[in-house]
Amino acid sequence: MTMQLRHAVLGLLDLTPQSGYDLGRAFDRSVAHFWNADQSQIYRTLDRLEADGAIETETIPQQGKPDRRVHSLTDVGRAELAAWLSTPLESLKPKEPFLARLFFAESLGVDGILALLDERETAVREGLEQLRALPAASGDLGAVLRMATLDAGIRQGGAELAWLRSTRASITEFGNA
Repeated sequence: MTMQLRHAVLGLLDLTPQSGYDLGRAFDRSVAHFWNADQSQIYRTLDRLEADGAIETETIPQQGKPDRRVHSLTDVGRAELAAWLSTPLESLKPKEPFLARLFFAESLGVDGILALLDERETAVREGLEQLRALPAASGDLGAVLRMATLDAGIRQGGAELAWLRSTRASITEFGNA
């Protein structure tokens, strides 16, 4: 079963009931290094999950603010999450826009390619800063798993920076030849 946004939302709601706004923040603070979603996608997914009976929503009145809608898993949602978790892993079919650009970037010339590498390096460094700023989780097996995925994101970023340095050196050497 291919991962969809709904699986990430179900997983986050399995950790704790949350509002749509809270889920957006949870994406940014916990899973953004391997799955992203904007707020409108999250709300659309919540609507579908509710229609499918996978979540239930409690409306909590607030004074001076819109009512807070807190979503939690139902037995149907837990069963869907469990089914997804127990299916065989999907085969790797990466889509990496940066690598596609680099693959076809010869027409940019050495300076243009180096600028592309600089742009990517900046993005990777910013991503690493965000990952390193995330609070460490501790206390249970779930925390160990969350820290393992964070570590994977940090290691991948570090490996990409090393690859970018190597690629930059090769291109610079070619340009100087």
